[in-house]
Amino acid sequence: MKITFLGTGTSIGVPQIGCRCEVCTSSDPRDNRMRASALFEEADTRILLDCGPDFRQQMLRISMSAPLDAVLITHEHYDHVGGIDDLRPFTFDRDLPLYADDYACRHLRQRLPYCLVRHSYPGIPKLDLHELDEGDRLEFGPLTVTALRVMHGELPILGYRIGDVAYLTDMTELFPSSLPLLEGIKLLIVGALRHTPHKTHQTVEHAIAFSRSLAPNLPTYLIHMSHQVGLHAEEEEKLPDGIHYAYDGLVLHLPSSSNNWQSV
Repeated sequence: MKITFLGTGTSIGVPQIGCRCEVCTSSDPRDNRMRASALFEEADTRILLDCGPDFRQQMLRISMSAPLDAVLITHEHYDHVGGIDDLRPFTFDRDLPLYADDYACRHLRQRLPYCLVRHSYPGIPKLDLHELDEGDRLEFGPLTVTALRVMHGELPILGYRIGDVAYLTDMTELFPSSLPLLEGIKLLIVGALRHTPHKTHQTVEHAIAFSRSLAPNLPTYLIHMSHQVGLHAEEEEKLPDGIHYAYDGLVLHLPSSSNNWQSV
């Protein structure tokens, strides 16, 4: 499996408009974070995790032209769905399946009625919206997807298990009923907004503790960071073994016969 981190930033992005802090003015490209999104690939199957307002720029940056097999939405907040209209080039030849929970589906139908109507007009994205709930399983070629339930503050949202990888952004806690669905994962991707507490996001320290609660040596990549995390080069050195800050453009590979993730 190949995982490309398209964006690893929080809702406002990094650099933050108007901010002159050391992170927002850093020349290290790892400190420049678009809104959180990831691309999972196995053979000729490609699944997009969230489609935020930076989606077009993210696709241009990786020169993505191959078809998408599905888009998985964690929740309806704009930083995770603001690029849905830009899915147009991926729907010229076929409808593109879009998956979300019932709450997010209702909001998407309200915000994007022209994309999610039965009788559409030429040029708009052709999307086939499906509702998911905890425990639902989907098969896309060699990739198996399982929907998980997490809390984003007081809002229940979705996380996903794709193969042996868990993708849990914007999480404050995992539903206990979803814990068995994480059994045997080989990699955790989880949100870690900053070091100081926040009402609707885990801190870096909470994310580390959550990873260790699943397995002592579980390889983990942190996402959805704000500029308040600090400089990537400095903060990366402070993390425990096996835990890393993801960054935009990072690519991970897992050979089918190995448990060792390799970054490029």
